Amino acid sequence: MIIYKDLITGDEIISDSYNLKEIDGVAYEADCTRISVGNDNVDIGANPSAEEADEGTEDAAQTVIDVVHSFRLNETQFDKKSYLSHLKGYMKKVKEALKEKDASDEEVKDFETKASGFAKKIVSNFKDYEFLIGESMDPDGMVILLNYREDGVTPFITVWKHGLTEMKV
Repeated sequence: MIIYKDLITGDEIISDSYNLKEIDGVAYEADCTRISVGNDNVDIGANPSAEEADEGTEDAAQTVIDVVHSFRLNETQFDKKSYLSHLKGYMKKVKEALKEKDASDEEVKDFETKASGFAKKIVSNFKDYEFLIGESMDPDGMVILLNYREDGVTPFITVWKHGLTEMKV
């Protein structure tokens, strides 16, 4: 299995177990599912006493999105102007990282062109996205985009391909 980490923060963002699809040569999308967590009923084989039965316990189960829960992603807020400002700074850092990895000028130019086009798609549908950041909550790191498929039910995330590093597990 490969875990993809944020190039800037080192936060774990996604893994290849989520069937990543490359989009426009610059991003990955992965469908997510809603899961229920927190209502663990551990049976230790003992019978509850009458007193314990009266007290009852609250149902603490929560429905969460699997990727968000598994990688401890945190919700954040942006308006269009602040997101564009963040994205500009983030793309500059990714470009610098590509150059440090000895990417050719052509590869860097290709990234810039494709990233710019993809950013325009995001901005044109800005109201449809929810924004997530990694576990460290570092504001300079990747902002993960959460949206829903046409059915309105299936969540999916979008991450910047060039902003990830691979860690084999």
